This record gives sequence, C-alpha cells and structure tokens, in this order.
Amino acid sequence: MYPFHWVPAAGQRHASLAEKPVGCAYPSGTQLGTLCQQDVVADNSEVAWLWATCVECNREARRLAGVET
Repeated sequence: MYPFHWVPAAGQRHASLAEKPVGCAYPSGTQLGTLCQQDVVADNSEVAWLWATCVECNREARRLAGVET
C-alpha cells in the first residue's frame, strides 16, 4: 500500500497523507492537508469522485509511489 490516499475536495481529486478513518473514504466535511500543501474539506459525494485530479498531488503521489512521469 502507498502512504497516501485520494480524496475529492475543493473541486479536484487530491491526495493526502492524513490518517484515514475506518472505511474506504474520508467522510464529507473532514478537514485535511494534501500533497499539494492545501488545507481542504473532503467531499465524499458520488459526483466528486469524477472531478479532475490535482496535477500537483498527482506528481507528488507518483514520486512517493516510485512511478516515473
């Protein structure tokens, strides 16, 4: 497993190192920091998972995963 988790927030899919509660997603309203250094509030609605991925979070997540871009 990777140390980060994906979370829809602030109109994009961000990645975070914040501890995730039990379950598959951060509950809506959860405040957390992201790999792009933003403080955001999770939106666990169905449509939020269709938002575009944050470019900065994706870049850092790929670096942490050891995947070349």
